[in-house]
Amino acid sequence: MKDRPCAIVLAVRRTELATTVYVLPITHTPPANPEEAVVLPIETKRRLGLDSEPSWVMCNEANVFEWPGPDLRLLPNQGPESTAYGMLPPRLLRIARDRFLALRKGVVTRTE
Repeated sequence: MKDRPCAIVLAVRRTELATTVYVLPITHTPPANPEEAVVLPIETKRRLGLDSEPSWVMCNEANVFEWPGPDLRLLPNQGPESTAYGMLPPRLLRIARDRFLALRKGVVTRTE
């Protein structure tokens, strides 16, 4: 399985200690249908420490898990906070979330 960054588009607090998150993958592969993805601006990629290649947030597939999840990867030689690269701009996050909610094609539940 390939490690890849993702965007948290929805977090639901289930209890004081349990939060379920929905994450959308970020990929270099152009979407077959542009309506199912959101382009990541180069400025945002730079700020998040991602590479300079074109990337998309895929809104037609999501993973859902209890935070923190089994598939999170730490950056080398860094602590737990390194699983979060930073925030997407609010407008971009709203667009990705709204497209995901409209599409709801695939949701994969991840467990340990």
